Amino acid sequence: MGWSFSISVLLFLTFLIQIHGRGFAENYGCNLFQGSWVYDESYPLYATSQCPFIEKEFDCQNNGRPDKFYLKYRWQPAGCNLTRFNGEDFLRRHRGRSLMFVGDSLSLNQWQSLTCMLHIAVPLAPYNLVRNGDLSIFTFPTYGVKVMFSRNAFLVDIVSESIGRVLKLDSIQAGQTWKGIDILIFDSWHWWLHTGRKQPWDLIQVGNRTVRDMNRLVAYEIALNTWAKWIDYNIDPTRTRVLFQGVSPDHQNPAQWGEPRANFCAGQTKPISGLRYPGGPNPAEVVLEKVLKAMQKPVYLLDITTLSQLRIDGHPSVYGHGGHLDMDCSHWCLAGVPDTWNELLYVSLFQN
Repeated sequence: MGWSFSISVLLFLTFLIQIHGRGFAENYGCNLFQGSWVYDESYPLYATSQCPFIEKEFDCQNNGRPDKFYLKYRWQPAGCNLTRFNGEDFLRRHRGRSLMFVGDSLSLNQWQSLTCMLHIAVPLAPYNLVRNGDLSIFTFPTYGVKVMFSRNAFLVDIVSESIGRVLKLDSIQAGQTWKGIDILIFDSWHWWLHTGRKQPWDLIQVGNRTVRDMNRLVAYEIALNTWAKWIDYNIDPTRTRVLFQGVSPDHQNPAQWGEPRANFCAGQTKPISGLRYPGGPNPAEVVLEKVLKAMQKPVYLLDITTLSQLRIDGHPSVYGHGGHLDMDCSHWCLAGVPDTWNELLYVSLFQN
């Protein structure tokens, strides 16, 4: 009886560790964000044909991408199993609540992935999709759940003045739209690197100093500190949970993964094997981690950088918004890598 009871308890605890991912497994040294990609025939989690609201620029299969191996990879943490996404459970747990992704088109990538994963889980449940300027709201009325995307690439303000468009590194007016949201997931980095015609500002202002340009990592850190102060001052962690998506890497430089003659990310069909990216850490991720560690209020880092660095195969390349006239090694195909970000979000939300 005693041995039987002990074995039963052990099996039950093992089961809990497996289904709860980071929450229980973290106590045994498991880091959900360290691991490798494994081939899994049960993937992808959906087909984009089931989600009519997916942006054309992310729908690589419909845009003619011939290979499908990139759809078949599952993230496997090194020390535990990642709980499989359950969209109906996600909606039940967040009944009557609101989630908002705030950031650039990589946030859009993740938001579109999550709305599709939830819709597939409850295909008969009605949904509403409203887009008004930079705000998109996806609602599941049956559950009272809102999943929103607020486009804000820099988090800080860009203001049109007589001298031009000014990027104000120490000003956040858009924060008013973040108040009252139950779960906030932020993202910023991609647009900080743009120059020339793609650059949406003419001047940078910090306090009373206005400059034409500055080191982009330095500007990024100043802006993140402004955002961090806003969170520390305005957010009540007992009412609102805050996460940061981490830095989504691009794959513009094939030399970083040992293929200097490759045509950017085009033609890549499989992830990099192993636990580490040959090109090393992303400098922006280092800055982000530094800022988050200095904050007073808790912000959970959805640390997707390294696992995404390994997915040189996951980008639209020439099967994105511009077709063969463009090369997109920044965004991600759907279905694809952002689905894993949302699997990690799912576990992180109900465990932390």
